[in-house]
This record gives sequence, C-alpha cells and structure tokens, in this order.
Amino acid sequence: MAKNKTTITEVDVFDFIEAYVDNDQKKVDSHKLIELMREWSGFEPKMWGPTIIGFGNYHYKYESGHEGDAPLLGFSPRKSQFSLYVYSKTEKSDALLKDLGKFKMGKACIYFKKLTDINIPIVEQLSKETIAYLEEHHECSCRN
Repeated sequence: MAKNKTTITEVDVFDFIEAYVDNDQKKVDSHKLIELMREWSGFEPKMWGPTIIGFGNYHYKYESGHEGDAPLLGFSPRKSQFSLYVYSKTEKSDALLKDLGKFKMGKACIYFKKLTDINIPIVEQLSKETIAYLEEHHECSCRN
C-alpha cells in the first residue's frame, strides 16, 4: 500500500511561512488564519507534508482499505491562491457556501486569493461543522 505523503512534519510553521510565502499580504493572511483556526479547533498549528498547515488530526479508513491521518482543519498558502481545508459534505456546509464570498470549490477544498475575499464568520461555521462531522464519523483528536 502506498505511503501517505501528507503527514505531520517537524518543520516550524512560522519558518515555513517566512521561507515559502513571497507576498506580504499572504503572510498577514496566513498568520490571521493560524490565529483563527487555533481558536476554532483548540489545537496548535503543525506542518502536514511540505505545504499544509493543519490543526488537530483524525484517522480515516476507506472501503478500499486505504487509511491514514489528516488534519481536522487546515490551509495552504499556495503561490496563486490559498487552499482551505474546512469543508465536509453536509447539508449545513453546502448551505453555508452561498454566503462564503469570492471562492472556487474543489472536491473538498476551498480556493481563494485573499482573506478579505471570504466571509470569516462563515469560515468559522464551516470549520465547526467539519469538526463535528469528523468527530461523529472518524477517530479524532477532537474527542480528547
């Protein structure tokens, strides 16, 4: 079975932001997201793989037998846009998206250019809905 690439690393989150993010506004937005996600999740930020900043963790296992760990919440300050990992496929989450702001949606990833493009209270609600979903359906650090 293939080894998961997205695992917790020992890289310092703030060193990563300083070295990887080349836009001052994106650095400010990254620090703000860390502050918010720390508050919403109750967990400290950790690097997951080379570019994802994650908070907490949960264990997943697919019917195929593939399993691994992932952050409860997370984001990546990618070169062209942010990738936000705060979404679970629930009716409530889908309803919240209509008020999120200016973004594009991947399968389970929200893409946006800058923090002012999205509605932070909606991101908070999406984050809390996702934590509740993960707590109900997976083994996760949110139960501790």
